[in-house]
Amino acid sequence: MAEPIDSRSRNGAPAAAGKDSAARRALPAWHYLAAAALGALNTLSFAPTPHGGWLEIAIFAGFYFWLTRTTGWKSALFTGWAFGFGNFVTGVWWLYVSMHFYGGMPAVLAGAALVLFSLYLGLYPALASLVWSFCAGHARNGRSSGRSGDLPFSPTWHGAFAFASAWALGEWARGYVFTGFPWLSSGYAQVDGPLAGFAPIVGVYGVGWVLALVAALAVQTLVRAVGRRQAPKHDVADASGNAHAASKSASTSAFAVPAVAAVAVIVAGLLLPLVPWTHPANAPLNVRLLQGNVKQEMKFSESGMMDALNEFQKLITEKPADLVVTPETAVPLLVQQVPEKFGRDIRAFADTTGTAILFGAVGATITPDGRATDYTNSLFGITPGQNGLYRYDKHHLVPFGEFVPWGFRWFVNLMNIPLGDFARGAPVQPPFLVHNQPVAVDICYEDIFGEEIARTVRENPVSPGILINSTNLAWFGDTIALDQHLQIARMRSLETGRPMLRATNTGATAAIDAHGKVIARLPTFTAGSLDVRVEGTSGFTPYVTSGNNTVIALSLLLLAFGFAFGPGRPGRKKA
Repeated sequence: MAEPIDSRSRNGAPAAAGKDSAARRALPAWHYLAAAALGALNTLSFAPTPHGGWLEIAIFAGFYFWLTRTTGWKSALFTGWAFGFGNFVTGVWWLYVSMHFYGGMPAVLAGAALVLFSLYLGLYPALASLVWSFCAGHARNGRSSGRSGDLPFSPTWHGAFAFASAWALGEWARGYVFTGFPWLSSGYAQVDGPLAGFAPIVGVYGVGWVLALVAALAVQTLVRAVGRRQAPKHDVADASGNAHAASKSASTSAFAVPAVAAVAVIVAGLLLPLVPWTHPANAPLNVRLLQGNVKQEMKFSESGMMDALNEFQKLITEKPADLVVTPETAVPLLVQQVPEKFGRDIRAFADTTGTAILFGAVGATITPDGRATDYTNSLFGITPGQNGLYRYDKHHLVPFGEFVPWGFRWFVNLMNIPLGDFARGAPVQPPFLVHNQPVAVDICYEDIFGEEIARTVRENPVSPGILINSTNLAWFGDTIALDQHLQIARMRSLETGRPMLRATNTGATAAIDAHGKVIARLPTFTAGSLDVRVEGTSGFTPYVTSGNNTVIALSLLLLAFGFAFGPGRPGRKKA
């Protein structure tokens, strides 16, 4: 660990130079191992851990403190990278299950792919730490003291706001670059935590911003408090006799003010859920969410397809409702290839009972010569008493699952999974109208992109009042991915102020109210249906109105301010 900065170094007194002192200032390997261990521990903040948001605040405080022990931009970068790698390799290990157990990839290659992917994801916390190092004045701290930037950083207000802003921008970039992978964004752990109230205002990245700020202020408080206890007492006062009292008052405010600020932010997060951002609209719907529990290894065999069709026909026609929803590709066929009996039976059921039906299948465009082109991962809707089908085509496709990135065909060929290049649907598509209630649908991991869900709610001529996610997580077995995805869906309800319904193949099939609370859920890996009564909402939360623009603009502004006027600005000492 780096040596603490003494008062002479802070005031610009020259320190011993040379190879020996430089070696003493180098961080040991265990510093980075400890950062990786903190990242791994942070996985426990997410589902299925109950109320993991409180744990996450403590872990982020530890991470920020560890960053302040770094001695320059390089050590800050590698500390962030180690933290990120530890977090992701333990948080998305379920990708190994899909590649090895269901994809047939050799265990060594699947493990190596997971490690490489985690190293890539760790680049974003690394870059956030690097940006923090410069914009908090940390990387330039040593220049004015003649020590080439090798001094540890003392937590400051500049550092706290720079950490929050750099962290939020790093997470936003991870959710955007190369089509994005915002899984395990830090704000998701706050769904049941004290900062969930900020989600309708600034979204999941904004919640991560608030989390990082609270953690940094907590560290600032503790470091200043410990420093105050360890500081030598003054034995001599000035002529007025008030020097000691003034010094004591200043040192008290140095740790009391950030402590009050951190507590105030947490209290605000606990009170904000009381604000009614949206209100109920239209008549409630009785909805049945189906869970087929079709084994993934059987789904694409000929016998497995027929078993799946028979199972879902039985579940759909079991009893009437206002709306019945199946999982993603519950019908693992082109919609044009659906057996006539299946189509005729569910159409008759819809018309005679007044039940609207949303079912997952593969869409395609049929050319004049009878060829199928432009395959899509789609949801089709049957409206009672009306001919034709409603159609939603998935817009945000999964890399390596629904399209093959350029140059990675060799990687896909290592797996025995039926993959291909699907066509994309439009970014904003009309909702499915059930009675008088417009319903917005999305497929699979589309619901991890909050900005896109908010855009659908905001830009539709008829704003949907209910969100529905149809997915199939059987690829990932009985792992934490199921609970993590449910937690993500709950964040979408908080951001939009709308209920979210989930129909999945193996779980978690659930109903979430407009406040992000799970009101009903089926046990995982069971076949059946979940009957819920849900009422839609109308009105826009601040996040639906502005999306991620608020947190991006605020973060960029604060980082620019910190870089220009931070404590490490060249020439500040002379001034």
